[in-house]
Amino acid sequence: MLKKYLSLTLVVLVAHMICAAPAIAKSKAEKEIEFAGKVKAGIAKIGTGPEARVKLKLRDKTKLEGYISEAGENSFVVTDAKTGVATTVAYPQVKTVKGNNLSKGAWITIGVIAGIGVVLLALFLERCRNEGGC
Repeated sequence: MLKKYLSLTLVVLVAHMICAAPAIAKSKAEKEIEFAGKVKAGIAKIGTGPEARVKLKLRDKTKLEGYISEAGENSFVVTDAKTGVATTVAYPQVKTVKGNNLSKGAWITIGVIAGIGVVLLALFLERCRNEGGC
């Protein structure tokens, strides 16, 4: 009797997985729209201006490097820092984005750690000087 219930449960679970999987899966277009939204949010987080450096790979295998000079609703502009050439890029065209700037919090953390290092070095040197050598 137990074997009968276990087999019936197993059949129901397998049938549910087979029937429900196509309904849950997203289409390619839906995935691309979702990714474009993530790219747009990432570009907004990086910001605009010469300090907003990025490296992009587009779906047509083009590589761009520069800074984001402006960001709009449907596209953004990447300007090459060396040549000054501006390229407008639609969010769905982007395959990967790498930002080269650090957040404000990261810079504050780096500054605090550097400050602590300087204070510790000064204390160590003062101790060495008072004891007559290290």
